Amino acid sequence: MSVDYALQRLGIRAVITNDHESIRTADKVIFPGVGEASTTMNFLKKEKLDILIKELKQPVLGICLGMQLMCRHSDENDTPCIGIFEEHVRKFTPETGTENINKVPQMGWNSIYKLKGKIFANISEESYVYFVHSYYVSTGNDTSALCNYIHPFSAALQKDNFHATQFHPEKSGKAGSAILDNFLKI
Repeated sequence: MSVDYALQRLGIRAVITNDHESIRTADKVIFPGVGEASTTMNFLKKEKLDILIKELKQPVLGICLGMQLMCRHSDENDTPCIGIFEEHVRKFTPETGTENINKVPQMGWNSIYKLKGKIFANISEESYVYFVHSYYVSTGNDTSALCNYIHPFSAALQKDNFHATQFHPEKSGKAGSAILDNFLKI
């Protein structure tokens, strides 16, 4: 619901649905996600939404688990995913033996850098955005923003009409609002 509220603040009335025709004919599609990979993939497969999402031609934005499920595979319960992005989803391994112990999940604000693509137009390098996740997407050809927590990982991905963020733009203040607005303008 927080994505819906963020869109309302931008003057957009979203339709929340799993109806294939409504999704297929939408101007833009946002695929948010909170939860666990295998349960959500099972739901998507049951509803044949995994096939529909991959076939969409309009701009699509995956958020958090939505981004992870757009990848090839998740280590979370050994889950085959949609496969739009070739990247792999792995679990963070907490650092130990240092003064700066990074705990899992990463929960809170962190900066993003090496920004590429239309959703990052006029977004400053090292902008802070809000993350909540135990799993991360490895870096690869589709990486459009990086973040460093324990090690560098993909904070965002982009391929063709598909965009995705590991962070929650709807909870990321002015930078997040600008990212959502940039997506809506594509």
